[in-house]
This record gives sequence, structure tokens and C-alpha cells, in this order.
Amino acid sequence: MTAPRTQRTAPGDGPLTPRGHGVRDGRSAAPIGTIDTDDRPATPTAGLDGQQSAAPSPPPATRKEPAARPPRRGPADPVRALMHRHQELCARAVDALEIAAGLEAHGVTDRTAARCRHRDVFSLAEELYARVPRAEPAPVAAPRPEPAPRSRSVRAVLHLLPGAVCAAAVAALASAAPTTWWTRPAVALAGVVLVALAVRLSVRSGPLRARRHGASATPWICWTAGYALCGDWLLTELLAGGPDLPHAHPHPAVATAVALAFAVAPAAWCARFFAVRGRRGLATSRGLGELAARVRPLLLGATGLFLTAQVALLVGTGLLLGGTGAREIAAATALGVLLFLARLLTVHGFRDAAAAGLASAAALEALAVVTVLTARLPGLAPLGRPVEALTTAAGPAAVPAVACTAAALGLLLYGLRALTGAWAHSPAPAAEADRP
Repeated sequence: MTAPRTQRTAPGDGPLTPRGHGVRDGRSAAPIGTIDTDDRPATPTAGLDGQQSAAPSPPPATRKEPAARPPRRGPADPVRALMHRHQELCARAVDALEIAAGLEAHGVTDRTAARCRHRDVFSLAEELYARVPRAEPAPVAAPRPEPAPRSRSVRAVLHLLPGAVCAAAVAALASAAPTTWWTRPAVALAGVVLVALAVRLSVRSGPLRARRHGASATPWICWTAGYALCGDWLLTELLAGGPDLPHAHPHPAVATAVALAFAVAPAAWCARFFAVRGRRGLATSRGLGELAARVRPLLLGATGLFLTAQVALLVGTGLLLGGTGAREIAAATALGVLLFLARLLTVHGFRDAAAAGLASAAALEALAVVTVLTARLPGLAPLGRPVEALTTAAGPAAVPAVACTAAALGLLLYGLRALTGAWAHSPAPAAEADRP
């Protein structure tokens, strides 16, 4: 058989390549001795004529580009740190406002939120509420049914109850015949106990109900109320060298007692006024500064409304029962405002501050009595001169007026800072205050 014809190239161009076999795998065969255009090293292979030919080597592995990493949230993601620190608060919150209130209670401010790349605490709370999964409520075997909320008319009757009981006690004391030496003291004691029970019942529901635990202010309330009832008589007797026990008979300030008892009703209305509008301001505010700007006028307005109502009650009872002058009205008004501010702070979670304000007023009144008694000891007469000079210039009612005014101003200044925060207006108080 005749070998296939081949076509020769020019001398020096390399060996012959069979016709029809110049294309291999879609590429032209390069002559032996040539260098591939991509500068890759050639691997010698056997051609069809038995000679070695250069075959292209596999392409070298190219370096992979590094995968794009997600942007980091900073060196340590401050939002994640807050999320872990307040995990329980965020998991059990019913909305972002509750988280904002809890964060503020733990000292987180708008400056802290700015370090977390948020404009304010509310924006930070919204992110925490979105990122933290909700905790499943713990199963309970037999949940107790919720008590039916009292209507506004029932609450109004409860708030008027202390005044009605006090007026009835005063009438019973005035009509009690002194058949024995203990008849009138027994009637007075029974009246005091009934009024105290009525006050306790009226503040256990509605806008005057305290919803958080803390220090109890009951001893200081009893002292300041007792001093308003008989303190002026006691201080006058001590300065005069008395009282002549056991023949001394106290002369209580009946008009002041009745006015303070009836003041529970306007105190409840003013507390509800502040709670509802404070909650409304929390829902519409965009930051803590805006919330504080809205709440401060509310606090001053509620205090002014109660002050007006208290003065009107004192003037009215003074005209009906007598024995109330301008100084006594000033002292009783200062005590009423002090009790109102203390209860308002207690309702919104600041029991310790309320107890401290009442305790300071009680301490000043007790100090006046103690210094007058101590001045009777030999060589200690100068101790009683400040109280004696004050009572000589303004009467014995000046002592409770100064003590209660100073304590009330302190609580008002504290309330302008504490009651303007988000934590003071949690959903629970406002929700209950809005009940029909």
C-alpha cells in the first residue's frame, strides 16, 4: 500500500506534518522547537512520524479572589453587648416602649444610644425588640382569674370615703356626752382608726395605687398627720411649761383633719390627670428630651391643681367648723402638697424618695419638740430659742409650715427629674388609669 503523501515545509521549519492531521482538539499543531505564545512550558509528546512534539501544558491554577466579608458592626458590636446584658428584659417585653423604659432605669441614655449608632433610646429599643426572640410564658397549672376592674363611680365613692368618715367621726365626737372620762377619748380613737382604714382602702385602687415595692412611708405619714392634728397645741403647751398631765385635754385641729381627709378625692383626680397625659406623651415623644419637656409642665400643672383644691377645702371647712386662720391654712396646705407628691412618686415607682421626703418633714417637726424639751435642762436653754423665736413671730403653725414646705419643695425638684423619664410611665399604671 502506498504511504500517504506529505507536504514538506521550507528547510528549518521543522518536521513534516501529515495533511489532514494539522488540527488536534481544535488547535493547530505547533512545529517542533517553537515556543507557545502563552509562555507555558511544553511537554514533549510523540508525533505521528515518531518524533517528539511539544504539547501545551495544563493552565496553571489561578489564585482565587478572597470572598467579600460582611461588614462588621464595629470592634465589639455594642448593640449585641446590650442585648446580652439585658437579655431577660428584652425577651419578656411586650413592646419596644417597655424596653426603652427598662434601659433608662439601668442608666442607658441618648448618649449611650449614639455610641450604638442610634439617634435615641427609643430607636435602640426598637432594634433590641426586633433582634431578641420573645420568651415563652411559663406554663401555670391554674391561673387565677383577674379581678373585675372597678368602675369610675365606685372609685369616686372610695376616694370620698375618708372625708365622709372623718366628718361623721367629728360629728360623733361633738355629740358624745362626757359621761365618763374615757368616753370622748374612745370616740376619738375609734374615729381615727376608721379614717385610717378608709384612707387605706381608697389608695389601694385607681390612680393612687402603688404598683412597686419599696420603703414604707406609713410611720412618717402617721407622724405628720398626727402633728397636723395636735402638734400646734402640744408645742404651745411645751413652750408654756406644760402640759399638765394627766389633766391636760388636747384640742385637735378638726377643720384641718376634715379638709385633709376630703383631699384624697382631688389627689386621685390629679394623679390620674398626670398618669394619662404622661403616658400619652411617652407614646408620641421621639426622645427622652422631648418626653421630659412634655412631662414637666404636666407635673407642675397637677401640683398646682391639687394646691388650689386643697386651699379651697381648707377655707370651706374653716368657715363651717371654725378655728382655721391663714397660718394654719398655710401649714395644712404644705402638708397636703407634701402628701400628694409623696403618693405620686410612690405610684410611679419611687417609694424610697417619697419615704425620704416624709421622713425629713417628720424629723424637723420632732426636732422642734425635742429642742423645746431639752431646753428645760440646766444650761441647755439656748437650744429652745430658735423654736421659741419662730413661734413668737409666726405662731406654732410656722413649725409644720416650714418643715412640710421644705420637704415638698425637695420632692417637687426630685419629681421634675425622676417623673420625666420613660421608666416612670410604664404601660401598667396608664392602662389601669384608663380603665372605665
